[in-house]
Amino acid sequence: MSDKASERNGLDAEIRRLEKQVDELLGVLGALREENRALRQRQDSLSTERATLLQRNEQVRTRVEAMIGRLKTLEHGT
Repeated sequence: MSDKASERNGLDAEIRRLEKQVDELLGVLGALREENRALRQRQDSLSTERATLLQRNEQVRTRVEAMIGRLKTLEHGT
């Protein structure tokens, strides 16, 4: 086999190796994009849940404060 044929075979092997690496990287990139999308969706969901819980907490706090006020009024009225 000539030096050029050997060199050509070596280059072909290197190109195949690089193509395999690129394919693997594209697979990883796709998986990371999907994971990122899922994490963003989960973050949005948790943010919405947090806002709802904060609103409920505020409503409960207001109701408890009102009850305390009524109890104090009853206490002073007797």
